Amino acid sequence: MLEISEGSIVRATLRALVEPRRLLPILVVSVALIAAQVRFSDPPSAFALGLLMCLLFVAVAPVSYRVLFPEGLDLSHGGIRLLLYATVGSGVVLTSGFVVPKLLNLGPTFLTQPTNLAVCGALFLVGGWGLGRDIGFEESLTRERARAARFALEAEQAQLLALRSHLDPHFLFNTLNAIAEWCREDGAVAEAAVLRLSTMLRSVLAGVRSATWSLAQELELLRTLFDLHLLRDPELFQLSMNVAPGVGEVPVPPLVLLPLAENAVKHGPAAGHRGHLSLDVASHGDGVVVTLENPGRSRGPREGSAGLPTVERRLALAYGGAARLVLVSDDARTRVTVTLPRTGPQPGVLT
Repeated sequence: MLEISEGSIVRATLRALVEPRRLLPILVVSVALIAAQVRFSDPPSAFALGLLMCLLFVAVAPVSYRVLFPEGLDLSHGGIRLLLYATVGSGVVLTSGFVVPKLLNLGPTFLTQPTNLAVCGALFLVGGWGLGRDIGFEESLTRERARAARFALEAEQAQLLALRSHLDPHFLFNTLNAIAEWCREDGAVAEAAVLRLSTMLRSVLAGVRSATWSLAQELELLRTLFDLHLLRDPELFQLSMNVAPGVGEVPVPPLVLLPLAENAVKHGPAAGHRGHLSLDVASHGDGVVVTLENPGRSRGPREGSAGLPTVERRLALAYGGAARLVLVSDDARTRVTVTLPRTGPQPGVLT
């Protein structure tokens, strides 16, 4: 396991070293050292030796630092790792600046002078620490940003999950109160209301647990909602639902249209604007267009309103900008148009 971890660190470090913002400073320092080596050395091999030393320093110093200190400089082990890091640096500097020239009989050069070798050792240690620390900080920042983005998405999705199960409590209370009255006055109507309410709540629970469901299921839920309102008051509105053939199997986010249907009744007929309420679903190219129209003028989302803003947020998250919601209102009627791609929500997104 340690070998895999170290191998991953080595590969990640080498990839990070060739990024332009690190490679450019490395080249500036290396070119300066090699130029000084050639300028103040006699052997013709001085250039090759200087290039070898720079390559070894750049490749080994930050890698050895990151392998020994993967979480940053840590002296909790009594400085043993720091001693190992200094040993690696000394070994690389002495091997390339003393052993290799002796073995190849290259003669003295600028970088192999004892004082300059000490400077090279310091450059190795400090350069490796600086580059390794910078790479480690960048990786930590990237991880933290990804973690923060993941937490933000999870928080938003948790909020959307709660909002997805939204059902107007006033509507439920009013319906239950009406059922209580019907139990004394009209048992058949009360029984029908209980069955419809049970069907609706069962659909809501199923929708909360599902990532997607068919548009037909969504429309059936809306029809049950409208029927419950009409059971309480048959004269509340006149309903028409027109659904084009072949659109029922289109996958949609569960309960995404429910707040729109609630608003259509609440701010239309239930607010005193009696008249015709229509729901039309049509196929349009690669999308499906859902149009909900109710009597009464819309004054836009109220402060603290969860209906329309919730639908807009869910559509944006589910479809990545491919879905649209448009609200148009005049003095007499309000129309909400929702355009959904036939392909359904993006995979892997909690809607």
